[in-house]
Amino acid sequence: MRIQRIAAETTTEASPEEVWALLSDRSTWPSWSPLGSHTAERLGEGGNPDALGGIARFVTGRHCVREEIVEREPTGRLSYTLLSGLPLRDYRAVVELTPAGTGTHIRWSATFFPGRPGTGWIYRIALTRIFRGMVTGLAAAAPVGN
Repeated sequence: MRIQRIAAETTTEASPEEVWALLSDRSTWPSWSPLGSHTAERLGEGGNPDALGGIARFVTGRHCVREEIVEREPTGRLSYTLLSGLPLRDYRAVVELTPAGTGTHIRWSATFFPGRPGTGWIYRIALTRIFRGMVTGLAAAAPVGN
């Protein structure tokens, strides 16, 4: 099976710090994205649920996914892996925030292997749609100039 790659990106007038404030707090994700409810399942470093090692659960419709933060560079990069919830292997998502003039370019990408042969294209389409909602929602929700 081939590795699958997906990405969505947009630019906002909000600064990287303003975007990071929302991105780095996963409890806000359901308010600006297509994701459903959020529960912090395990605290990460320093007792922060959104630090390295922090595990969150998102329930959207019938789907419940668990994700762990594996990389965190404030105002620049957040990476997480899928622990359970979708039939995918080696799933890793990366959100990159890059200064763009006075605003921020947001890129949300992921790589994974389908759990079953012939299903990669289905997950690529579905997850790309979700990622588009993630980046546009994050860009719209980030306050400008606060």
